[in-house]
Amino acid sequence: MVILDLEAAKKCNKSTINLSLNLSNILTKMILNSLLLIIITFCLIEISHHFRQVSPLVLKPKEFKKILLDSKHKYITLVEIKNLQKRMEVMIPSFNVNPQLIGISKEEIIKIKTNIKALHPDAGEEEQKNSYWTAYILKGKKSTFVEIEIEYEIKSAAIGKIKCLWLDIEWGNYGPFGSFKRFDSFVLPNFLDISKLNSNSTNLVVPIKTHILGSLDDPIGILKSYMPQNYLPTDILTIGESPLAIMQGRYIDYRNVNANLISKLICKGFHPTSSLATASGMQTLINISGPTRVITSWLIGGILKFFGIKGMFYRLAGEQARLIDDITGTTPPYDKSIVLGPKDTKSFCINAAKRLNVNVAVVDVNDLGRVKILSTSNVTKAEIIKRALTSNPAGNANQQTPLVLIRSDKLT
Repeated sequence: MVILDLEAAKKCNKSTINLSLNLSNILTKMILNSLLLIIITFCLIEISHHFRQVSPLVLKPKEFKKILLDSKHKYITLVEIKNLQKRMEVMIPSFNVNPQLIGISKEEIIKIKTNIKALHPDAGEEEQKNSYWTAYILKGKKSTFVEIEIEYEIKSAAIGKIKCLWLDIEWGNYGPFGSFKRFDSFVLPNFLDISKLNSNSTNLVVPIKTHILGSLDDPIGILKSYMPQNYLPTDILTIGESPLAIMQGRYIDYRNVNANLISKLICKGFHPTSSLATASGMQTLINISGPTRVITSWLIGGILKFFGIKGMFYRLAGEQARLIDDITGTTPPYDKSIVLGPKDTKSFCINAAKRLNVNVAVVDVNDLGRVKILSTSNVTKAEIIKRALTSNPAGNANQQTPLVLIRSDKLT
């Protein structure tokens, strides 16, 4: 009887062990299958993102000049369109320009006229004289040019109120990726003689007013033009990260952003005031950092936030996660653009400091007293910069004061 009980117990133990092994194997297979499914899903998301509808053409303003003809004003600017792909030919079926005078009302404009002239390198003389836009094929790694002429007449009382001329360009892209409209905009500056306002200030912290900056401005040249004449080599000249990014051409028209399902879902997990709380703002980050990195950062950040560890998403998702400014976050006429963070800030600060003989820093400041120094030519001045900018002397509205001079010796 005892022998039978022992054998039964052994059989029971074997069955239990076999059942445990089977459950362990099933669990292992489930985990491996889940991991495989996650990897395949991420691969499909990355492939879909890689082959999204994107044109290799980029539009960039090259130069401009302003001509005064009695009461009439004329801007002539040259725009380059470049094909970045080597083996893809892209057609440009349309090119339209909508000029907008910023700072005055429509009632103050007497008339405004636009003339577009294609300067294709392989076009005939008669074709270039024609104002009709003929669909053009831009071959791989080639460029073409467009001359835009804006002539306007305004009431005399409005002349001093014009801040800039904003060119809103709508142009077609047609190729293997499909067909769609592209939107690019840039400022033709109206240089006002406001540098004198900044010339003799003796304040410890001096906000510096400029014209509305744009991609046709040279960043170091702007610092040199508007820097007060009585500055000292020990002073610190700071520039906001958004104005620097704008001069580098790092802004995107919101109409160019095609938000997908992922960006529409993830953006709902952010505070309404965040630049990543909209589908287009989040999609912009995904286009820069990649969908896998953003999704992974969002999942890890969400889990850690549950345990009281905040801000991990911004650390994992890339530098641009903190720097992107969504629409309405920047001074008009860039209020309808998504502005990215600037690039090469360290080299900019070093080069500007050498040329101007003054300390230079790129900063991100808000009205809540938060001061982030992206780069500086002199790290020993970091605490002085933070202390001087805590009150946000440049402002976050439409003050047009992207530069701030800090008298560091006197502050110390």
